[in-house]
Amino acid sequence: MDKSAHKRRGLYTDIAVFDSGILQADSLHKIYFEQCGSPGGEPAVFLHGGPGGGCSAQMRGFFDPERWRAVLFDQRGCGRSTPFSELRDNTVWHLVDDIERLRKHLGIDRWLVFGGSWGSTLALAYAQTHPERVSGLILRGIFLCRQSDIDWLYQDGANALFPDAWEGFLAPIPEDEHHDLVAAYHKRLFGDDEIARLAAARAWSRWEGDTVTIKGPEGRADDFENDRFVDAFARIENAYFASGGCFESDNQLLDNAYIIADIPCTIIQGRYDAVCPPRGAWALHKALPKSKLEIIGDAGHSAMEPGIIDALVRATDEFSG
Repeated sequence: MDKSAHKRRGLYTDIAVFDSGILQADSLHKIYFEQCGSPGGEPAVFLHGGPGGGCSAQMRGFFDPERWRAVLFDQRGCGRSTPFSELRDNTVWHLVDDIERLRKHLGIDRWLVFGGSWGSTLALAYAQTHPERVSGLILRGIFLCRQSDIDWLYQDGANALFPDAWEGFLAPIPEDEHHDLVAAYHKRLFGDDEIARLAAARAWSRWEGDTVTIKGPEGRADDFENDRFVDAFARIENAYFASGGCFESDNQLLDNAYIIADIPCTIIQGRYDAVCPPRGAWALHKALPKSKLEIIGDAGHSAMEPGIIDALVRATDEFSG
């Protein structure tokens, strides 16, 4: 146990939303966004995980409301954005365009980009595309979207740490399809059988919910019991990963790290992160020698574990200074 745990920071509370709206991203997608904290504060954009996770009020708490003008939005197909669970025109590059479109819509010149898990993937993709618009990066639970990262969680890796939860993930899939579980799930999540689709969505999502904290299945968040949430979460995640990743090359985010080498960057990583193991954070830190890496010794993947909350709140406070 970390001896300084009793000194850890908590989330800021009672964060008021001073503005919210719908951004027409294209002829199909409408993006929900909100601004909280201080209208005159330093601008930041929060990128949620998944893909397909959506934002919650709790996520506002990483930002001191007296210092920050924090922008949160639900990515295409999830949360309060519409159409819900929509996969058409929904790729990482559509999301990068949405972030830039939102920045312009809000009249922001540069902003801090804060992203965890899939949000870290998206933050890196956005920063490498629009480095001149990024004042700093706070990244948690690094996911580089390489085939090895996808295989770790959905084929062979995390199953060694959570064999009990893994049985639930395997349950909807016949044994003769176990050699490619992402493809097997894709067939069911995008098939015509609605019962099989929901069963697959539940199993896919609960696997991540069971592995996201060091508590294992006992730490599964309530969202992973919500059928509406898991439908979008599972289908959007699977669609992104079934093609073998999101980028033109497997190592694109590391290969292009030189583009953002001079942008201040803090990386927060749980030592026992079973969803996005520390090797990704370490590789990114090596590719960004000026970055600050903090490994939390008693945490897994979730942003809501005490050590991760403390590190992220300290990071936003330091950036606002």
